[in-house]
Amino acid sequence: MLGRSFMADAGLTGNSLILLVAAFVGLFGNATFVANVLETYPPDGGNVWALLSLIIVFGGVTVFLLGALCFGRVTKPVLIIVLLLSSLAACFMDSYGVIISDDMLRNVAHTNTAEALELFNVKLLLYLAVLGILPALAVCRVPLRRQSWRGEVISRLKLLGATIVLVAGTVLLFGSFYASFFREHKELRQHANPAYYIYSTVKFAAERLRTVSNAPVTTVGADAVIPASDVSRELVIMVVGETARADRFSLNGYARETNPQLKQKNVVSFTNFRACGTSTAVSVPCMFLQGGDSKHSSAILTEENLLDVLQRSGVNVLWLDNNSDSKGVAARVEFRDFRSPKVNPVCDSECRDEGMLVGLQGYIDAHPEGDILIVLHQMGNHGPAYFRRYPPEFEKFRPVCKSSDLSKCSREEIGNAYDNAILYTDHFLAKAIALLEKNDSRFETALFYVSDHGESLGENGLYLHGLPKAVAPDTQLNVPAVMWFGANFHAVTPQRLQAKSAMRLTHNNVFHTILGFFEVESATYRPGMDILNEAKPREKP
Repeated sequence: MLGRSFMADAGLTGNSLILLVAAFVGLFGNATFVANVLETYPPDGGNVWALLSLIIVFGGVTVFLLGALCFGRVTKPVLIIVLLLSSLAACFMDSYGVIISDDMLRNVAHTNTAEALELFNVKLLLYLAVLGILPALAVCRVPLRRQSWRGEVISRLKLLGATIVLVAGTVLLFGSFYASFFREHKELRQHANPAYYIYSTVKFAAERLRTVSNAPVTTVGADAVIPASDVSRELVIMVVGETARADRFSLNGYARETNPQLKQKNVVSFTNFRACGTSTAVSVPCMFLQGGDSKHSSAILTEENLLDVLQRSGVNVLWLDNNSDSKGVAARVEFRDFRSPKVNPVCDSECRDEGMLVGLQGYIDAHPEGDILIVLHQMGNHGPAYFRRYPPEFEKFRPVCKSSDLSKCSREEIGNAYDNAILYTDHFLAKAIALLEKNDSRFETALFYVSDHGESLGENGLYLHGLPKAVAPDTQLNVPAVMWFGANFHAVTPQRLQAKSAMRLTHNNVFHTILGFFEVESATYRPGMDILNEAKPREKP
């Protein structure tokens, strides 16, 4: 009896283990959070105690979250998962300055294996080993004191209650500091590890539960029709770019020549084009949804989009993808995946965007009636392995970063690799235009290129993309947009559009502009949002 009693009393309580894990992650997994806080609130005499109080507040939040998630036999598994995820979150925040928001998690959910593998490097493995695996093994080995169900509930409620009182009291004690901290610097708490990514995970999971996959799809543009008076056929290629920045296009004044081939074409470049968001999972659905900027990206699963409206009106629609996928946009139109050498004829170390152009003439010839829209979803400048995004002959700017671990490279090397990828996009777009030129005698031809979002390349210590739109830098939101028109396209000339080239436009304009390309008549079409229309486009519908 004495032996059994001793064994029952041995080891740590669940509360003690929660406190230890919270302390470990708080101390070793929050370098970025601490650095950002100290930059915003320099530790002068008046700030020191308020800054120290953050340990209590964010440590208390972590304890509360872990305490609410852990109970009985799931305590150790939950804490192990938190340690592993926190180590990864710490690495990405420390290395790239990213925020683990629900949008970022949505992007992760749509990331394919090849893209995910690019993010694995020695630094990530070290973070995972030191901040994740080693403490997780310690949690596995430490004995937990057995408690009755009732006893554990009471002790956990005491811990949570004491935590709430301590956090609330601290916030009240430093009221003026936290009024500023929470209202004026919301982005600071988004770096708190693990509190913010746990919050984001719950938010993302709740959204997925609300979105029923077999829910009826709402019809949009049921009245869409191409008038009988439109007897000419349109052939339009829309290129959805990936991770391109407007300020890296020499068409827009960039000092380096990154658009030598497009400059030989009669194109119009829109210099003030803004993205809906800073991730593919947000921006791609947004540009195809009616009023996309006012809707959640999950609406793409429950509401028809631009491609549905065009298909209903009689347009032949084809989506070719060399990226992860269409993010739900092409769910009801013909879709072809070009990420495999079995389909894409232009592959070396990876399958190239220009492979999507091979065979397109055959598709065009196989559709002797009706207008045609072909959407090409690029791999483009997808990071961090920019050096893989172009064939060797496009390595014009050197030296280049040859690692997916950007911390190993200088900003010059990163920028060089990125610019080489832009140079390849220039080549790809010029080849798409050449294809259209071959068909100019049979169709009214046009090309519309717009990137999904931009990229941070080390400015202010930020890399990649995915920051919440409210705090994202201009480099992640100002995207390149280019149009080209054949000689017969609706009497549109580049000179007519040059006056609009500096206007503030957004992804919201895409829906109505593409409808305008095909002269679709519908109550959903808003002329003021059509870039080709004489009316000045508005930023939002």
